[in-house]
Amino acid sequence: MARRSRVFSGLLLFTATSLTAIGVADIATTGSASGDSAAATHAVPAVHAAADARMAGMKMPASTQASGDDPDGDGYIMADPPVTGVTPSTYDPPHAYFHEFQAKCAADHTLPDDPIVFPGQPGKSHDHTFMGNTGTNADTTTASLDTAGTACLAPGDKSAYWMPSLYNGDQKILPVGPQTIYYKSGVTDYTSVRPFPKGLRFVVGDPMQTLDQFKNLKGTVEGWECGTSYKNFDFPATCPTSPDTQLNLRLQAPSCWDGLHLDTPDHKSHMAYPVATGNNQNVCPDDHPVALPMIEFKMAWPVNGDMSQVRLSSGTGHSFHYDFFDGWDDATLAAMVTHCVNGGLQCDAHGYDETQPEKGAVLDDDYVLK
Repeated sequence: MARRSRVFSGLLLFTATSLTAIGVADIATTGSASGDSAAATHAVPAVHAAADARMAGMKMPASTQASGDDPDGDGYIMADPPVTGVTPSTYDPPHAYFHEFQAKCAADHTLPDDPIVFPGQPGKSHDHTFMGNTGTNADTTTASLDTAGTACLAPGDKSAYWMPSLYNGDQKILPVGPQTIYYKSGVTDYTSVRPFPKGLRFVVGDPMQTLDQFKNLKGTVEGWECGTSYKNFDFPATCPTSPDTQLNLRLQAPSCWDGLHLDTPDHKSHMAYPVATGNNQNVCPDDHPVALPMIEFKMAWPVNGDMSQVRLSSGTGHSFHYDFFDGWDDATLAAMVTHCVNGGLQCDAHGYDETQPEKGAVLDDDYVLK
């Protein structure tokens, strides 16, 4: 994927077009290549100032290694085209209890790699369990995701999803079978949610976070769960030993985007969680106005009984975090978002809501776009 230049005065020439279908935003679309380069006559480093301010006090290591998507190694990867002129939507659409679909992706391999935090540096990370894209490693780029296979049911989802590996003593425990990854609306106006820009990447949570920070993370749902035990923000001491009891965790990602960066040096500042307003609405903040799908990991590990030896490769239970690197086929993701999220449906991995069968499915029996 071509990386957009950091020379940004050309942004002033992008044409804003009304997005009447959702009635909430203007998207600045790229002009001709010659016009854009002619207008981009001087660097404007201030484009990163807001992101730099948000990264003050960050814990995640800053990217300093040049890589395929970040050739100058400054940690900024620009959207091409950027999305500008967006006003966060305060529209209250017709009530729909659900506005989501599922991706079903299996754990495929483990490596001490992290192509977001440590791009091009194999072996530098703690061990990760990778789901979805089968080729993910330290050298992964947007282009390489496209050429690899996928362990997701939908061939059109070549995204990479990864998290710290879980151990019971010295035994590495992998989730069994496809895991559920929800794509939901995190904002009240579910009709305003749009697909991820290709190559977007971010980290949810922090391996250095304290128990209280994990507990109060906006994306934390119920903490670690097993049997009837909930709201554990470190591993519970024991779990029921029944065959169907597994260790579970759900964690939601920020879903509001700044419209400019596919990544920032802390891998977080280009994303934000929606904010609650006085009108009982969840709305994207002004500095992150673009509503994207909210990812929710719903993971299950086949471990129970005595949990005293259970740990993550990153440390304690409250060090849990995960990474996402978008590799969806554009048409497939757009169809799933439009039908299921914007349409207010509770879709499965086919893009089908069994409670509203008349609405049909997005994907066929082989999970391929119809």
